[in-house]
Amino acid sequence: MDTSSKILVTGATGQIGSELVLELRRRFGGEKVVAAFHNRSASEEIIRGGPVVKVDLTSEEGLEAILQEHQVAQVYHLAAVLSAVGEKDPQAAWRTNTGSLYKLLEAGRKLKLERIFWPSSIAVFGPTSPRIRTPQDTVMTPTSMYGVTKVAGELLCNYYHRRYGLDVRSVRYPGIVSSETHPGGGTTDYAVEVFYEAIAKGRYTCFVRQDTRLPMMYMPDCLKCAVDIMQAAPERIRRHDAYNVTSMSFSAGELVSEIRRHLPQLMVDYRPDHRQAIADSWPMSLDDTEARDDWGWAPEHDLPSMVRDMMTKLTLRLRK
Repeated sequence: MDTSSKILVTGATGQIGSELVLELRRRFGGEKVVAAFHNRSASEEIIRGGPVVKVDLTSEEGLEAILQEHQVAQVYHLAAVLSAVGEKDPQAAWRTNTGSLYKLLEAGRKLKLERIFWPSSIAVFGPTSPRIRTPQDTVMTPTSMYGVTKVAGELLCNYYHRRYGLDVRSVRYPGIVSSETHPGGGTTDYAVEVFYEAIAKGRYTCFVRQDTRLPMMYMPDCLKCAVDIMQAAPERIRRHDAYNVTSMSFSAGELVSEIRRHLPQLMVDYRPDHRQAIADSWPMSLDDTEARDDWGWAPEHDLPSMVRDMMTKLTLRLRK
């Protein structure tokens, strides 16, 4: 990437995007990173820290104009409707998730973008996929529209690389836990909500069973993962659909037990709702050997270190 070109982050007001913008600006400078959003307003920190744009990502002309105006070379495309919200309006999830990715890939082809990052998800897997150490290549029969859009997206990314040579890079993120942004309508939201409720009220009602086990990742590792794969030399990226990546796997009950090391009086009720069926169709753990071997993926956080950091940060913020 030359000195005049910039990085565009779409979905810059979302759970990952709002933190990735700040991380990229810290690494490369505020003016080098353009934060793009559509519906939700950006934070003052994002607005003050560098260029921001409002763009309808389903408009190819509008997207191309932004890319050209800001001399964008690399894009982190994070705009998406998540799993639980997507089930309330599957048609909107398809339009947003698949439509915006297709428009970006087309713009990337026409404008010869240097590199694109697009996150896939463990939602690509379904009840017929192996659930323990789910392999990199296996059957993918998702039961949610979010998962369907991610499978379609992986195929699109791979096609645009094979057909047009577009350098698209992707990872299948597990559930993401963040101390900075509230949950955005995903099936793994309980793993974030429980911290807020534990600190504020000492009680939480969990919408999945106690034994529900899913792969997870702490936000600092999530950001590191995105930047690491984008910074890797092209010859180290052997696949352009999506790499499995993970950091840890734990059940809802194990997460609560770890939090109780810091808040022993925490009370938790388990009342599964419609999201339980989605969780039950997803992997309990992932095999991410290819990501580790190909471009050196290595997470830095496990369950105890994540909980310790979450409790420290949120306690300071919520009990001011």
